[in-house]
Amino acid sequence: MPTQILLPVTTSIQSQGRLLDISEPVVMGILNATPNSFFNKGQGSDVAGLLKNAELMLEQGAAILDVGGASTKPGEPIISAEAELERVIPAIEAIIKHFPGAWISVDTYNAPVAKAAVEAGATIINDVSGARFDAQMLATVAALKVPYIAMHMQGSPETMQHNPKYNNVVTEVRNYLRVLCDQCTNAGINDIIIDPGFGFGKTLEHNFELLREMHTFRLLGRPLLAGVSRKSIVCKSLKVNPENALNGTTALHMVALQQGANILRVHDVKEALEVIQLFKYVNA
Repeated sequence: MPTQILLPVTTSIQSQGRLLDISEPVVMGILNATPNSFFNKGQGSDVAGLLKNAELMLEQGAAILDVGGASTKPGEPIISAEAELERVIPAIEAIIKHFPGAWISVDTYNAPVAKAAVEAGATIINDVSGARFDAQMLATVAALKVPYIAMHMQGSPETMQHNPKYNNVVTEVRNYLRVLCDQCTNAGINDIIIDPGFGFGKTLEHNFELLREMHTFRLLGRPLLAGVSRKSIVCKSLKVNPENALNGTTALHMVALQQGANILRVHDVKEALEVIQLFKYVNA
């Protein structure tokens, strides 16, 4: 397993004239504006709760806050843009009001939500569907002039864990993301972040194969995001529930950094930043 990875071609991302330095790994804090997320199960999902969590995450050093209004845990149906808007827009507006310099990613597969979120102050679009659920997504992101997180998912949240199969998961996911990056570029999107999509249409074995070979995704020349926080890759391996998955998550965060991750998408900002600090000491 490599312990040092060359930096990607892109060491910063730009959104509407603002630059975010990712030449060293950064943390994206998860803010669930949903009543049924797999971890917090709706606790703190109202505007007051989200604002409180946002303040804590920013104080702890999160570089990005990822606000999502649609649960994408296995078995969840796709929800309407209207339902998402009711959840995420008040949260984004409140965060921007109190923390005007915050970088906010909106976790959505609906183009109208992406547009409204950026108008409310969001700076990044995080689309788990890879633009498959809304044909207008890439054109919308290009017009908004914001970065796009391109993720791989087999199927949809409702079906993705119904016996996912690959001939070679690493090759297939990497090729999928290569094509998606080309589509993004052709649409006019300049800043693209890639996400292999841990837990999205993958078995436990698929997830570990992707993690072991994640450094090969750097061949695409794009910043790399790892989202393993409290997911099944930890819970199924250690036979724990998400509430008891922090230790395992921390261990896999170090592996992801060794594999070249630029962004850790996490529930626990302080602990993730401690991993990054130790990683930097090891590779000093």
